[in-house]
Amino acid sequence: MKDTISSAPGKAASETSSNEAIRPFQYHASQADLDDLKRRVLATKYPEKETVSDKSQGVELATVQALALYWAKDYDWRKVEERLNSYPNFMTNIDGLDIHFIHVRSKHNNALPIIVTHGWPGSVIEQLKIIDPLTDPTKFGGKPEDAFDVVIPSIPGYGFSGRPTTTGWDPAHIARAWVTLMKRLGYKKFVAQGGDWGAIITEVMGAQAAPELMGIHTNMAGVVPAEINKSLFTGSPLPSNLSDDEKKTVDRLDFVYKKGVGYAYQMGLRPQSLYGIADSPIGLAGYLLDHDAASYAHIAELFLEGKPYGSITRDDVLDNITLTWLTNTGVSSGRLYWEGLQFNGNDFFGVKGVKIPVAVSVFREELFEAPKSWSEKAFPNLIYYNKHDKGGHFAAWEQPDLLVKDIREGMRSLHSLN
Repeated sequence: MKDTISSAPGKAASETSSNEAIRPFQYHASQADLDDLKRRVLATKYPEKETVSDKSQGVELATVQALALYWAKDYDWRKVEERLNSYPNFMTNIDGLDIHFIHVRSKHNNALPIIVTHGWPGSVIEQLKIIDPLTDPTKFGGKPEDAFDVVIPSIPGYGFSGRPTTTGWDPAHIARAWVTLMKRLGYKKFVAQGGDWGAIITEVMGAQAAPELMGIHTNMAGVVPAEINKSLFTGSPLPSNLSDDEKKTVDRLDFVYKKGVGYAYQMGLRPQSLYGIADSPIGLAGYLLDHDAASYAHIAELFLEGKPYGSITRDDVLDNITLTWLTNTGVSSGRLYWEGLQFNGNDFFGVKGVKIPVAVSVFREELFEAPKSWSEKAFPNLIYYNKHDKGGHFAAWEQPDLLVKDIREGMRSLHSLN
């Protein structure tokens, strides 16, 4: 990769990577790499059209070709690069690995520090829309006492963070690293937030219960009882006393487990076999688009018909894919699923044992809608629960205003303890 990565002034990144210093960071993709990306997109060798008239075989040829045309002809990486670099970016080394993060301090006194974690197939780009409303609430309909200092790290193997060369960077390790990061930044008390893998990492942080961690907010709550997962995976009888909300969630989970997360099982078992997504931009795009049925349906409409997808634009989708391509992290990010399989058997949605204060947001088109009844059992210190009638898996991207409102309200009782 021939990109320009700025670290500590006057020092190469390699000279500072072994210590605990916090180094300023900026990223500038080389024009040669951007030209190569465009050339590869235009030279894509496509398969034939799918043999069905729906989305049951995966990402449709027409969607990928519409994305490719926009990517090659109209998309401008420099816009998001400038936006990324407009925020304070840093690197620091934790347990031998360089960790990238954005760190924005609020102008308001007594701002509550929060570490926000993205998921797969994501990056810190997903959270850019929530930085300003969280750090400068008075400009976005909030009050000074709603202010946060925001830290958004890139998960190991994702984006600008280092790519692990040994095993062991599982959710528990990352959770401990995030506490190290926040303490290194001088925070004695803080909260955490996340969705997707970010939710899992955040909940593991909650289960580990470092004394500095005051509480967490999740928008993909791990609340599924063990007996429900057992039933769905083994075919054993379901409990007979499920409420209507719980039955609805079980039906959704049954679909997700059987048809909705094939990529998770693939990467959980054989991530290194995915050489195609490291060599082909369109191969990468097709793989990253196929995350969940609801999100993909909206993205297909976005590229084929220009139909709005909340706050998500075509550029948003391609910003994330392009970052993954330029940093060559398609395979390394997928290894988190392998690590997760070793850690907890890829039990993405199960109860983690969190006893500290928890706030939960539920969006209608999430992989499943966490029932309040299960949330209360999973989180004995549930301090906030809100269920939305719109929005999906990528909440910070799609519905940033709703997510910001929930973070503010969910963490409000902890502000006074900061």
